[in-house]
Amino acid sequence: MKKLSVIVIFFVFMMSCSSTTDITEIYVSQNEVANANGSKDAPFSNISEAIKKATEIKSANTDAEVVINILPGAYRLSEAINIPASLSGLTIKGAGASEVSIKGSQVLEAKWKTFSNNIFVTDIPAGLDFDQFLVNGKPQILARYPNYDENAQYWQGYAADAISKERVATWANPEGAIFNALHNGRWGGFHFEITGVNDDGTPILSGGQQNNRGSKPHEEYRMVENVFEELDSAGEWFLDKKRNKLFYWPESISAINDLNLEVSVLKDLIQVVGTLENPVKDVTISGIKFENTARTFMEDFEPLLRSDWTIYRGAVVFFEGTENCKVEHSEFTNLGGNVIMASKYNKGLEIKDNYIHDCGASAVSFVGDVSAVRSPALTYREFVPVAEMDTVSGPKGELYPRECLVDNNLIHRIGRVEKQTAGVQIAMAMDITVSRNSIYDVPRAGINIGDGTWGGHVLEFNDVFNTVLETSDHGSFNSWGRDRFWHPNRGIMDSLTTANADMPKWDAIKTTIIRNNRFRCDHGWDVDLDDGSSNYHIYNNLMLNSGLKLREGFNRVAENNIMVNNSLHPHVWFVNSEDVFKHNIVQKSYQDVRLSGWGKEMDYNFFPNEESMLKAQIYNRDLHSAFGDPMFKDPASLDFSVAENSPALKIGFKNFPMDQFGVQNAELKKMAKTPEIPVMRDPSEENKKGNLVVAWLRNDLKSVESEQEQSAYGLNTPEGVILLKVWSGSPAVKNNGLKKGDVILEADGKKVKTVKDFFQINVENKTNKLDLVIMRNQSEKKITINTK
Repeated sequence: MKKLSVIVIFFVFMMSCSSTTDITEIYVSQNEVANANGSKDAPFSNISEAIKKATEIKSANTDAEVVINILPGAYRLSEAINIPASLSGLTIKGAGASEVSIKGSQVLEAKWKTFSNNIFVTDIPAGLDFDQFLVNGKPQILARYPNYDENAQYWQGYAADAISKERVATWANPEGAIFNALHNGRWGGFHFEITGVNDDGTPILSGGQQNNRGSKPHEEYRMVENVFEELDSAGEWFLDKKRNKLFYWPESISAINDLNLEVSVLKDLIQVVGTLENPVKDVTISGIKFENTARTFMEDFEPLLRSDWTIYRGAVVFFEGTENCKVEHSEFTNLGGNVIMASKYNKGLEIKDNYIHDCGASAVSFVGDVSAVRSPALTYREFVPVAEMDTVSGPKGELYPRECLVDNNLIHRIGRVEKQTAGVQIAMAMDITVSRNSIYDVPRAGINIGDGTWGGHVLEFNDVFNTVLETSDHGSFNSWGRDRFWHPNRGIMDSLTTANADMPKWDAIKTTIIRNNRFRCDHGWDVDLDDGSSNYHIYNNLMLNSGLKLREGFNRVAENNIMVNNSLHPHVWFVNSEDVFKHNIVQKSYQDVRLSGWGKEMDYNFFPNEESMLKAQIYNRDLHSAFGDPMFKDPASLDFSVAENSPALKIGFKNFPMDQFGVQNAELKKMAKTPEIPVMRDPSEENKKGNLVVAWLRNDLKSVESEQEQSAYGLNTPEGVILLKVWSGSPAVKNNGLKKGDVILEADGKKVKTVKDFFQINVENKTNKLDLVIMRNQSEKKITINTK
């Protein structure tokens, strides 16, 4: 037996040696050499030759491992690099992003002549078309109105009369001008090409396909570009395509003919494309700087289910039909559209340790195909009737990204052209992990999940701030959940989900986890789970400004979060939402809107003061919660962990790390910003006008607080609760109930001195009715009101 074992071991050893993968190194250099063969001594002078050589090697031996080494220099592509399944296992490795660049631009030779006092002109090759012009590596400004202003909030300068007929009348040839405008609700942006002029002098527009929630263009936040007559300031340029002439107003006229000029001619640089049946596997791209591609906002866009998004299914580095590919240690800048996209089937894609900045659209996108969705609806008002609906849970097909990773990237100043964009966008995907990224200075969300199909995402240790800078009604994190259960009529949606409690999980089959992140949004919510977002677990997050919004969804658990200067925003909750909110530190009362119910559990939370806690307890919630100073350790250093003797610990709150947010790659971390330190607000500011004004069954109440009020209402003592404002639909008002100006003196046989007394009595009351003694028109009166 011993001899046989030795033979088997020897056989296995020999087999493993014989199957060792061959590694072939191919080299590319800027320096042309004679008889180049791709070796280190005789490298190819362009990447396409290296790809051709790799294809030959893989054709002879499919198991061969090929590494294309790109030596220092700038490499300009005449067409995108295509990597099919036959090149699985390929590595394209640059000498480092600071030394190797791949560009979508070509050098422009110019012979400038004076056109006017400040403008120069040169002839260009016939047929050359571009919308990006760079001088000494710096992008210049396509002639525009109003002029570029880096500090302007919208479009770097906006004007209501951007395409007024009076202004259009001053243009000799309006055709080809680009009109950019925000959505009327500022839910992203629109882009149009002017194709002519109507008889009344208004421009004819083509385009506007960039947003899935249609509207007219915003009346004020507008900008127009690519107009010769608007070439009126330094750094601006204009291309006359018909006459093949480039006009330019340089920042300096000295050495005008010594400038290094580039124009962007490609919209994508690397395309890794296979199929579900024959995917591209194990391709790695690393150590390269990608730059200078054309804008893509006028390409064909497609809707992403019922989210607010449409998207151009393309990117500078594009993956479709792939497995276990990587993009790492690279830089992406001055790119006109989407940067990296995983389209349809992708498994195990990793995007790590990259620097993405100053790009036109989204940084990283995971976008599945509608064919994988059961009973898809594509626009906000669209709804598939239940009788026609596929009621099976989960995906229908396989064309969607799954098990992918976005880790340790620095992303900022993206969405420079398109506004319905994100640092990381996820739609029709499953099990995407987004971790340790710093994302900031973006026009809309830092991270966006467009739908509930199919969950399982993990967002952790990210630092996301300075978001929603050019739009509105959004968050540093934003999601939608307009899935099969979701109906634009909330009454119908409530009845559908009441009849079938599992319906919200037909699409959101896995829980999405948001944990250990730091968020700050000054123009929306820190975390915004909008329309129907369901099946989330949100814990250990630091929210620095605008709190947490949960709207219309189901099965959300939010626990152990800190909401600095803000609170929970429960919007349009249904009776059976099953939401849980516990062990959180809030610094404001709940900001509820149109609730039918308060979820499954709201308790053991920590409020800034008794009044804000009592506003929750009136609804029989937060009965075990507490209030006071949470005793943050060092807010001035963004350390919001609480002291060892903090009363917040008694309600179950637990500290979590405050030093692990954002990119941890040492080189990128040195460059990354951190959020602005919040100015701590006095919790009493919430009711600055005087005594506490609270909402109860949608009526506004306050305690009697002065002798003047005692006199005005004819009271014997300065005690009681005044009805400042009533809502006609409130159960306490209906059927000859309470009226504006009533003062509650007793409730359930107990004296009511203050709002606090009244809330406490309501908490103890276990019925749907309440007996009151009120003062009305300076006369005491006994009434019975409904409380539900």
